[in-house]
Amino acid sequence: MQPRLSPTGLFDVRYAAFLETVAHLRGRLHRYCARMTGSTLDAEDVMQEALFEAYRKIEKLDDTSALRPWLFRIAHNRCIDFLRNRQVRERAEAGFVEDEIILPVEPAGHGADRAIERLVINLPPKERACVLLKDVFDYSLEEIADLVGSTVGGVKAALSRGRSKLAALPGGPTVRSEPERDPELSRLLSRYVELFNRRDWDGVRALTSADAQLRVADCFRGRLSESPYFVEYEKAQMTWKMVTGEIDGEAVLLVLHPSDDGWKPAHAVRIKAVDGIISRITDYYACPWMMPAAGKVVANPT
Repeated sequence: MQPRLSPTGLFDVRYAAFLETVAHLRGRLHRYCARMTGSTLDAEDVMQEALFEAYRKIEKLDDTSALRPWLFRIAHNRCIDFLRNRQVRERAEAGFVEDEIILPVEPAGHGADRAIERLVINLPPKERACVLLKDVFDYSLEEIADLVGSTVGGVKAALSRGRSKLAALPGGPTVRSEPERDPELSRLLSRYVELFNRRDWDGVRALTSADAQLRVADCFRGRLSESPYFVEYEKAQMTWKMVTGEIDGEAVLLVLHPSDDGWKPAHAVRIKAVDGIISRITDYYACPWMMPAAGKVVANPT
């Protein structure tokens, strides 16, 4: 039985089985995508698109032992597409002169993995990928060359440039500029949270467009109106409440679960709006690797 060309609606058992098969790789895939894109949330979106693509092409994978590099290759290509589409690459490369002379330095070593991950956003995409894959994920030069579509010599050169640029950066944490706050979006999110916590689903629907799109990790992708989204929250066995908050500076909704230390963020919900009307909802309830991967999570008091 062939997989669907594009999983939509409630995902069927075939796609669920595929996700279960690759479950052990998803944390590492997200970690890589997060450092490539510079966003915990965008990384999950990119990774899910990569998994859709892999599912569609799974019959082309003859050697199951090659699953990990194959998935990384697809995720890497999706990251590059994302960077090109958002013109992030041009902004990232603007601070560097292409013909500068770079002296090789010794590898940073695995003890610096986390520091490297936080700093690589300063590098152009190819150097970023090579440094991540070598110094963080421990891929061989040959494997990296295959993943990024280069040669071993090209990878060595990119590693040299990337490591030198990282070594020249200040030793402190990377400082990101604060994003501009959208007062209209803030009011919309606050109203959404108020209605959602009251289980006023008709009120929530009134905030959305007629063709609002919904993606729920590992479960559904399609129109909100065709989903069992609100029913799932209504019958959830786990006690929850929703608040406004931020992940790495981006305004999001956070679903909190009770713990011994009080309410703790369990997962995020991303809202996109056009002209004050919600056009897209992305719920990351099945992505436990996202919160640990985020640099900063802020839950606003209720």
